[in-house]
Amino acid sequence: MLSASALFLASCSQEPVQQKAAPQSLPVMEVTSTTATTYQEYPATIEGALNVEIRPQVEGILQQTFVDEGAFVNKGQAIFRIDARPFKERLANASASVLSAQGMLANAKLEVEKLTPLVQNKVISDYQLKAAKTAVQVAEGNLAQARAQVGTAKIDLGYTMIKAPVSGYIGRLPKKQGSLVAPNDALALTQLSDVHNVRAYFSLGENDFVNFKAQYPGKNLAAKLKALAPVKLVLSDRSDYNIPGKIDMIDGQFDQNTAAITLRATFPNTEGLLRSGNTGKVKMSLVHQKAVEIPVSSTIELQDKVFVFAVGDSNKVSRLAITIIGKSGDNYLIEDGIKPGQRIVLSGIDRLQEGTVINPQKASAKINAIAKN
Repeated sequence: MLSASALFLASCSQEPVQQKAAPQSLPVMEVTSTTATTYQEYPATIEGALNVEIRPQVEGILQQTFVDEGAFVNKGQAIFRIDARPFKERLANASASVLSAQGMLANAKLEVEKLTPLVQNKVISDYQLKAAKTAVQVAEGNLAQARAQVGTAKIDLGYTMIKAPVSGYIGRLPKKQGSLVAPNDALALTQLSDVHNVRAYFSLGENDFVNFKAQYPGKNLAAKLKALAPVKLVLSDRSDYNIPGKIDMIDGQFDQNTAAITLRATFPNTEGLLRSGNTGKVKMSLVHQKAVEIPVSSTIELQDKVFVFAVGDSNKVSRLAITIIGKSGDNYLIEDGIKPGQRIVLSGIDRLQEGTVINPQKASAKINAIAKN
């Protein structure tokens, strides 16, 4: 029995002693506050400062087109000519009517001169003189009407030469030489766009507009517009237009169909790179003072919520839900859920659970590095 006990004790002493696994080493950083800038982008349509439909003011045959599609024209430059021959004839007829009316007026005045002494000498009654004076008034009216017809004919003749009302670029030319054109045509002769400055129109939904009024400084919308920083224009190829613009208009009411309100940003177009009909996005900046900024890589999304793992006492981690107000580079800006001074785990969070003990390792970079735009 003694020997058996000795063998049992010896066998027990040879079993390996189980030890707890060492806590995993993970990078940890202390959250601090900083000043950061976020950007919001809104789809925009671009129009020239002036978009003018060129339409004929008189009906006639399009005789000549002086410009080509896409050409730049100066204000006052001739771009179309309508056959002027019918209008010259109308002017000649109107001028002849003036001469006829002048002759009728002269005859009426002569009649008054003839009858005046006869009435004074009581040779005839004054009724005939009054009728003669009335005829003078009628003749004067006819002369004025004839002269007005001459003026109208001259105006119509002038309309046969169509000139550019502003400087800008010519659009499509749907009407060709020999076409009959009229003021009530469905299609204009062309469109003329003044694109020295272009306007980008974009919309804010009701919630975005409420945030806009709350986030940007100013007592009223006019003050907010003056205080707004210049905005950027992102072109359709995702490149940035090289000249900043300024938001200078907010629509007076919301669109009932879209529940959105329209804003306008104006951009100089000195090189003529932008044209009416271009699309892009207006990028608005917002500066956040004392913002909590954490790397996107330190977060995890679960059930439509975003979490971080904060390191507490005894190096135990706890999962905290955070509220994100924007993104600056590779960092999130946090409104709620974590405060400066707390420590968070930067990586390896997919292996963590609530209450896990870790071996925190100081990270090499600061969490509040300002994102580069």
